[in-house]
Amino acid sequence: MKSVGICTVKGIQMTTRKALCNIKGLSEAKVEKIKEAAGKMLNIGFQTAFEYSAKRKQVFHITTGSQEFDKLLGGGIESMAITEAFGEFRTGKTQLSHTLCVTAQLPGEDGYSGGKIIFIDTENTFRPDRLRDMADRFNVDHDAVLDNVLYARTSAHIFSSLSAPPCCQIIDSIMALFRVDFSGRGELAERQQKLAQMLSRLQKISEEYNVAVFVTNQMTADPGAGMTFQADPKKPIGGHILAHASTTRISLRKGRGELRIAKIFDSPDMPENEATFAISAGGVTDAKE
Repeated sequence: MKSVGICTVKGIQMTTRKALCNIKGLSEAKVEKIKEAAGKMLNIGFQTAFEYSAKRKQVFHITTGSQEFDKLLGGGIESMAITEAFGEFRTGKTQLSHTLCVTAQLPGEDGYSGGKIIFIDTENTFRPDRLRDMADRFNVDHDAVLDNVLYARTSAHIFSSLSAPPCCQIIDSIMALFRVDFSGRGELAERQQKLAQMLSRLQKISEEYNVAVFVTNQMTADPGAGMTFQADPKKPIGGHILAHASTTRISLRKGRGELRIAKIFDSPDMPENEATFAISAGGVTDAKE
């Protein structure tokens, strides 16, 4: 089961029976026995809101590099959740991804000690030299920073390092591979099904291992915008599947010069608001007045 990313009893419980049956060597009868045994070990059932609140105390936040941006997000990029940032090109998505590669390694509040990062680069935009510049800003060793970032080009590597789970999983950008592999409306249903499976597994990983999952997303023209008189004719791709799977959605847009504006597009606990930040040699930082 480790070959498909199932490494714990909780992982078995969170995986569907259909998915388990697709694993070589597992029959339906064997899957039922495994599920039953996992249920007994975990004592699955209802829990009180107080008990769930205690579990939520394990959540940590990774700073974006900007205090205003962190404040917008309630402290930074949250663990046990999927945070999506979408926007047009040059709005800071990749620069934010690079910044998180460094800030996720820094000690933070509530005993957070930092850790390794998995970076899935689907668009060939990852540049290690950018991390060196950012490491200088935070006064940390270049080689140590680079050594803690596990880099891959395809989504097949998302689950390959879970024997020692990272603190942060970054995908820049999540829809790029799907747009290439699945084209046209005839393949839309299959694309969305594959996307849903990936997002489901990312959500399980974030909850099971207390991982902060950060994904970037692209924008596309909305063909129906002109008929409904929408102010912005562009929308994030991925449809309802990605919209519902993302815990927090952030809209990024360009401001003057190196300034960028982040807006809470959807969040279960943060109000709709905006924050201005800047892109510098040291990555994402506060905007200068």
